[in-house]
Amino acid sequence: MQETPFCLRVGHLLPYTMSDSNTTDFTNPSTFILLGIPGLEAAHVWISITFCTTYAIAVLGNFTILFIVKIEQSLHGPMYYFLCMLAITDLVLSTSILPKMLSILWFNSREINFSACLTQMYFIHCFSAMESGIFVAMAFDRYVAICDPLRHSTILTNPVVAKIGLAVVLRGGMLSLPCPILARRLPYCRTNIISHSSCEHLAVVKLACADIRVSSYYSLSVAFFVIGLDSFCIAVSYIQILRAIFCLPRRDARLKTFGTCGSHLCVILAFYIPALFSFLTHRFGQNVALHFHILMANVYLLVPPMLNPIIYGVRTKQIRDRLLQLFTHKGN
Repeated sequence: MQETPFCLRVGHLLPYTMSDSNTTDFTNPSTFILLGIPGLEAAHVWISITFCTTYAIAVLGNFTILFIVKIEQSLHGPMYYFLCMLAITDLVLSTSILPKMLSILWFNSREINFSACLTQMYFIHCFSAMESGIFVAMAFDRYVAICDPLRHSTILTNPVVAKIGLAVVLRGGMLSLPCPILARRLPYCRTNIISHSSCEHLAVVKLACADIRVSSYYSLSVAFFVIGLDSFCIAVSYIQILRAIFCLPRRDARLKTFGTCGSHLCVILAFYIPALFSFLTHRFGQNVALHFHILMANVYLLVPPMLNPIIYGVRTKQIRDRLLQLFTHKGN
C-alpha cells in the first residue's frame, strides 16, 4: 500500500498509511516550538528591552502595593483587598509569559515542553479571567463607596470581600480548565511550530489534525461571556457613578472624583480592548499581520500589570502618602 508523508508523533516522525490516516491514535508531541514574533526578528532586541522594562515596573509596583497594604493597618479595607488581589493576579499573569518570551528573544530558546505549554495556556486564560472579574469587583466597590457611602462598610464586609474573591478565582479556574484539557486530547500531526510567543489556546489547537470546532467555539464563547458580562457590569457601575458625580454640589469634588474614575476606566480599557482584539483576530482577522496580532496579545498581558499599580496605587492618596512616609523616614 502506498504510504503518505510522515506525521509528527511524540516528538519524532512515524509513517502512516492512507487507510489508517483517519484512525491512527496519535499522541501529543513532546515539545512545541514558539516562533516569538515572526516578521520582526530584526527588532527582537528592542522589543525584548521594552517588555523587560514593562515587567520590571510591574513587579516593583505590584510588590510595593502588597507591602504597603500589609504594613498599613488603615488600608485593611475592601478597596485595598481587591487591589491586592489584582496585584497578585498581575504578577502571576505577567510571569507566566515573560520569562519564556525573553528566552526566545534573547537566547533563541524556542522549545517548550508539551505539558509546560498546556500549563502556560491555563495560567494565561485563568488569570486573564480572574483579572477581569477583579475589575468588576473594584467597580462595584467604587459604586457603593460613591453612590451609597453610608452603607459601604456594612455591604462590603470582610466575609463578603472574601466570598467575592473566591467567586472570582473559581470562575476563572473553572472556565479556563477545559482549554488545556481539550488541547491535550487533540492529535497533532501537522507541525509542532506555534506561530506565537506563548501557548495561546487557539494558536495551539490550530496545529491539530482533527476537528477543532469544539475547542474553538468553547474558547470564543468563554471570551465573549467573560468580556461581555464583565464589561456590561463595569459599564453599569460607572454610569451610576457618573450620575452621582454630576450630582455633587462642589465643582472641585466633581473634577477630583471624575479624574480618579477616568484613570480607572483607562486601565480597564487598556485590558479589554487589546484582549477583545486578540480573540477576534485569531478567529476572523485573516488579513491582520501576524506580528501585529502577537504584539497586541502581549500588550493586554503585560501593559495592564504595569499600569495597575501606577493608576490604582500612586493615584490613591492613602497609598501615595504611606509610600512617601517610607522614603522620608529612610532619608532621615
